[in-house]
Amino acid sequence: MSKRVTNEVEIFADCSCSKKEFNELLEHLKDHVNIISFNTPAHIWSAEADGDDVPWFPMKISELDQCSHRVLMYGSELDADHPGFKDEVYRQRRKYFVEVAMNYKFGQPIPRIDYTLEEIRTWGVVFRELTKLYPTHACREYLKNLPLLTKHCGYREDNIPQLEDVSLFLRERSGFAVRPVAGYLSPRDFLAGLAYRVFNCTQYVRHSTDPLYTPEPDTCHELLGHVPLLADQS
Repeated sequence: MSKRVTNEVEIFADCSCSKKEFNELLEHLKDHVNIISFNTPAHIWSAEADGDDVPWFPMKISELDQCSHRVLMYGSELDADHPGFKDEVYRQRRKYFVEVAMNYKFGQPIPRIDYTLEEIRTWGVVFRELTKLYPTHACREYLKNLPLLTKHCGYREDNIPQLEDVSLFLRERSGFAVRPVAGYLSPRDFLAGLAYRVFNCTQYVRHSTDPLYTPEPDTCHELLGHVPLLADQS
């Protein structure tokens, strides 16, 4: 209800459009409402006046919700050459992970996943194979941080770490955090997260028929590939 006029309603609208479109909207509204007030900072049209087309980008960390929901590939839809394409159970499971990621909002605790025995076994295969390779193939920073993740975040062969535990550890260790994402993001949206020290991280597990291959980033890729280096303070 309006605080100025009894029995009237005030509506706040936050518009994302060009100056021309904004003016057209105002003209249209004048034909239907009694009073229009708007507060547009002078600098908002400066780039347009200079002829530069500046794409939208997040101005605060909570606006990463918009970036993280713009999934380009996979998510609940799998390509025909994906190992899980013909597995209806796996496809339904992936839809669950999409729902978790799409419903997540900045500031919320990351939902904990009750992983299936098959998912844990698949993680275990990847974990065992990589553990053999780390001493000869991983960099010094990686080898320093992996034991800390084992101690604080449950990195084990028989346990898939929860993103909430990983995020809390990273925040204290290096200022980074993670948030769930449903699939591939554009480079622009992915880098927008990194600008705020937020790493978009999947929670689903690759298909069990080919545990040492995935056509997309899965939680094995994220947690075993990227997170140990995100924990490094330098």
